[in-house]
Parts: sequence; C-alpha cells; structure tokens
Amino acid sequence: MKRIHVIGVALALLLSACATHNLPDIGQAPSEPEAGCNRACLTHVMTDYLAALAAGDASRLKISQPVAFTEDQVQLPFGHGGVWSHHVQLTGYRFDIIDVRAGIAAGLVKIDLDGRPALMALRILTRQGRIFGVESLVARNKDEGMIFNVDAIRTLSPAMAATPPAGQRNPRAEMIAAAIHYPQGLKAGSFAKVDVPFASDAYRFENGQLMAGPGCTFFKGCEHIKSQHIPTLSGLTYRVAAVDEEQGVVLIRMDFGPGSVFETPNRPKNQSLSVFEAFKVYGGQIHAVEAFMKMKPADQPLGWD
Repeated sequence: MKRIHVIGVALALLLSACATHNLPDIGQAPSEPEAGCNRACLTHVMTDYLAALAAGDASRLKISQPVAFTEDQVQLPFGHGGVWSHHVQLTGYRFDIIDVRAGIAAGLVKIDLDGRPALMALRILTRQGRIFGVESLVARNKDEGMIFNVDAIRTLSPAMAATPPAGQRNPRAEMIAAAIHYPQGLKAGSFAKVDVPFASDAYRFENGQLMAGPGCTFFKGCEHIKSQHIPTLSGLTYRVAAVDEEQGVVLIRMDFGPGSVFETPNRPKNQSLSVFEAFKVYGGQIHAVEAFMKMKPADQPLGWD
C-alpha cells in the first residue's frame, strides 16, 4: 500500500508539472521502447552525430527530413548553422543520457570549437533510429556561461558513471517526481522548504565548477546542498527533457528566469540562464547534479514546447 501511495503521489506531481509548464509528455513515454532503436542504437546515434559534427558533414547521418535544429534557443539550418559552421574536435568528455522509451539520445559534451574548449549540451530526437530533431546549447567562455571552469571537466564523475543496483532503481515517474523537487526549490528560494530529497553526499557542478556539496568552497555554506542559500527564482520554467531509466538520470531543461543573472557594467541587461541539468536519482534520492548553462535574453523562450 505504501508503494502504491508513493507512485500515486509521483504521478500526480508529474502531471501537475506538465499541466503547469506545458511540457512535452516525456514522463508519460510509451510503455514499450521506441520501435527499432534500443539503448545500443541510441548510443550509436549520439556517436554518429558527434562524428558527423567533427567531420562537418551532416549528410552521413540517418535523418527524417526536415530536421528541426535549435542552438541556444534559435532555430537554424540543420548541418549548416550554429556549431555546424565551425571546426569541431571531440575531447574525452561525453556524458550520455539515453531515454529508450522516448527515443531520445541526450548528452553533455566537452568539445574544442575553433581550437578553444566549449561546453555543448544536446538532445537528439529520433524515430526508428532516424533523427528528426536536435536541441542544443553551446557555451564558449565565461562571458557566455557566467561560470566556466572548463579545465576541470575531463572525465565523467564516478557518481554519474555508476549504474544503480537493480534493487535501488526507481520507476520512471518516481525518478521525475524526485528530480522536479529541485526546480520547485529554486522557485521557492529554498531546497529545504520543499524537502528536495538529496542524499547526504549530494553535490552540484555547474559548467565544471563545484557549486554545492562536500568540498565546496565557492561561497559560505555551499558544502551543504540542501541548506545552502539560493536565490528565489519565481520566474523559473522547466520541462523534463529525457529520462535514463537504466542509469538513473533525469535531464531537465530550465530557464531560470529574470533575476538569475547578476547585472554588471559589461554584461547585457535582462539576462536569464538557459540550463540543461542532469540529476542522478536512485533509492528515492538525488545523489548528484551536473549542469551546462549559458546566459540568454530573459524574454527569449526555450522553445520545443
């Protein structure tokens, strides 16, 4: 009875979030995997996409035309615009988030862009193994990312790389219900107030910088992720972007909204943060949070709704 109650609460939270934020129905993905493309297939889609990007040749990809492509919330020609128009080299950092049921291959990837390090987040949408949409974000420097400790991003962290034991994996709805406590906490200005289910050793990295958790020294009190001081981001919006049920990862797409970027003389006014945030969830708790983010005009929508 207790488990049934937990699942019911999780589903209620999920449906409420979808109704409130007009989210794509990622949480209610088909009960069966996307036809024709299993986990290995979707991982191959990501590998092929990155290889094509490095080669500057999108024609080698299996696609369903036309492919919808956005970079930094702007619609661009697929295979020609945005990062495709630059020289790209792959590095050793790639964090895949594979949503088999929804047919999505997502990831956080460090690349060299025209000879300089950059952070790229992307979400590839597929049907039967063919790409029909790509949502991406590329942060090239601190001026764009606000935080940019790119040299610290070398290999996938042990916490994110670990496969949760089968007995600790949560159902899809429960994973999402745990993860969306985080943006709800940002909206309320307190993770404690909404009781975000952080594990005792949970941490948060943003653009390579440790911003919360054991060992954090970025600001006073940041070593305690649940009780640390956070701004109240009442204008924040979010949607579930992908759910990796096998690896226990929920990817949430967020617009932090007005007030999320401190204004400085050299920074454009009325900026917000565009974020791809990954949550490691198992055993009913959030164990790690890692995000790539970039500043954007506050009135610019994320798109893809």
